[in-house]
Amino acid sequence: MGGDLSGKAVVPVVERGEGCWEAAFAGRRVRAKNDRDLAELEDDIRFNGMYPHRCRSEEVSILATDEQGQEELLEELARTTLERWLSFAKERLAGSGIACYVMPGNDDAWSLDGAFDRAAGNVQNCDRQVVTLPGGYKMLSLSYANPTPWNSPRELSEEELGAEIDRLAEQIPDMRRAIFNLHVPPVASDLDSAPELDEKLRPRYSGGAPVIAAVGSVAVREAIGRYQPLLGLHGHIHESKGVAKIGSTTCINPGSTYNTGRLDGVIVRLGDDVGRIQLTSG
Repeated sequence: MGGDLSGKAVVPVVERGEGCWEAAFAGRRVRAKNDRDLAELEDDIRFNGMYPHRCRSEEVSILATDEQGQEELLEELARTTLERWLSFAKERLAGSGIACYVMPGNDDAWSLDGAFDRAAGNVQNCDRQVVTLPGGYKMLSLSYANPTPWNSPRELSEEELGAEIDRLAEQIPDMRRAIFNLHVPPVASDLDSAPELDEKLRPRYSGGAPVIAAVGSVAVREAIGRYQPLLGLHGHIHESKGVAKIGSTTCINPGSTYNTGRLDGVIVRLGDDVGRIQLTSG
């Protein structure tokens, strides 16, 4: 499972007295008049990839002018939510013999990594290392992206990203049984198509339609072309779901529609070659 693991926003659920709560969510104001309504509201917020935060109106006013406080709150809620999910996975996978490898993405704060240490078991953070999968396949994983307009926590220059891939690739003796689990997709692969942004981070338009650009990594494409692993697994560009070939390497981006409460993924059958590929959503 690859990042991004954290949601993008906190939704204040403000106490209005007499057991009543209110939130501005999905373009409307929602009132919860009892515990059942409150639970449904918070579930709806989580379902859409955000974090509900119960608070008083005074706290909302203070946070409105405190960007650092907002970031710290978002990070705290992301960490505690991840810990809850990891505990759930540990419980469900116990005794199953199934290993679950999870990697953060470029938007995820470094503090999230500590959550994995407290949930040791069948769930492992595979970032920045090579792990051995059943069948003797070696999986190389990196959460970094090439530079983005948002200056996210895990970014490297193309040169640095290429060096990190090389460092890990040196640990893999047979590229015919190698998986490159790289969060950022290769540039100009049709797995990295996203709206082009202007200097104010707004989509550019031409003839009334958004201008689409290839925003993936040059270093990733060069590394895949040079090493030719069996399989490339990518994410990062949520709207660019698909399968592509770079030389003999099959590269996949399962996409993401987390904001609709759906989990997109892919099932791949591996032998000496890449067999059946099934993109999933549910």
